[in-house]
Amino acid sequence: MSTAALPPVAYRDPKRPYWLLSLLVPAALGSGPLAYLWLGQAWILWLPLAAVYLLLPLLDLWMGEDRSNPPEDAVPAMDADRYYRAITFALVPTLWLSIVCAAWFVATHALPWHTQLAMVLSTGVMGGFCINVGHELGHKRSRVEQWLAKLVLAPTGYGHFYVEHNRGHHRDVATLADPASSRMGETLYRFLLREMPGAFRRAWKLERERMARQGKPVWHHDNEVLQPMLFTALLWCALALWLGPAILGFMLPMALWANFQLTSANYIEHYGLLRQTGANGKVETCKPQHSWNSNNTLSNWILFHLQRHSDHHAHASRRYQSLRHFPDLPTLPNGYFGMFILAYIPPLWFAVMNRRLIAATGGDVRRISFQPGLRAKLMRRYGLQEPI
Repeated sequence: MSTAALPPVAYRDPKRPYWLLSLLVPAALGSGPLAYLWLGQAWILWLPLAAVYLLLPLLDLWMGEDRSNPPEDAVPAMDADRYYRAITFALVPTLWLSIVCAAWFVATHALPWHTQLAMVLSTGVMGGFCINVGHELGHKRSRVEQWLAKLVLAPTGYGHFYVEHNRGHHRDVATLADPASSRMGETLYRFLLREMPGAFRRAWKLERERMARQGKPVWHHDNEVLQPMLFTALLWCALALWLGPAILGFMLPMALWANFQLTSANYIEHYGLLRQTGANGKVETCKPQHSWNSNNTLSNWILFHLQRHSDHHAHASRRYQSLRHFPDLPTLPNGYFGMFILAYIPPLWFAVMNRRLIAATGGDVRRISFQPGLRAKLMRRYGLQEPI
């Protein structure tokens, strides 16, 4: 007697509710001013920063790694599910409102300098989340998502990231030509001096060339560097008219700290990894092993799987909910915020990461990007040999 085949069980993303944690980040960072207004204690404005840079890395260690992947046959349905898109869409006005409210709080309260510093840093972290959301939206083909990416990048004045990252960094990643790929022995602070100006120069060059191909002048309303720049100017001018010009003394360092969060992420994401150049002069295709990966659970929920960076670079248009873990990848020992703390202290970063880099590359110096002038010194220190 035959039995009918059971219908396949529809896949349900077990992480589905946890992506909403990304919406709680602005709320958590914005809780400092509310607690200050309630309790009147200046030190309380430092608590959101302690949560991000101390508590979150500890929770990442405690919760461990999530290496689960959705089945490939479920990915089309997940990509079509508007729930995931709605979260990124909702974050755009949420982050804008949070930054505007922070500016209002600073402008309308007599705060001691250390409290103002706490507000600059915590709001800057919020601006870093703007860049993360802009990163996710900016890779998509939908015009709505592309314009939302430009809009959410505007509060921190880093709108050129939309061009630079998609058409520059993804093309040149893990090569010596990329200002956004760090090198073995290069400190975060030295990288900063190369990455920030290099990113803007590359974005402007790419957009100037695109305008020329279309027969348009570079100063044109279709210029995708100028478009988010205009949004920034409108926001900052509106805040100055509403709250007074002095508010720009808050917005500028806030934006610098926000953009430094991106620099920190770029620094840790490709540290020392190098794609090979063949005999024909062509650089090999970017593969998952050309990025540092992290499967730390909590920070991946908050950052839209940004830390599954290996799959992201190998498959840039893949949506965050579908990004995959692969075995045997260069792996960070903590989530991004824990790694930022290490990167801020270069000797500690080098002590943790240089040997991991050597292990990830099998000690093959052809696969290591060395800081110029330090190659011989680093090879001697770690017992590396030139290939025969």
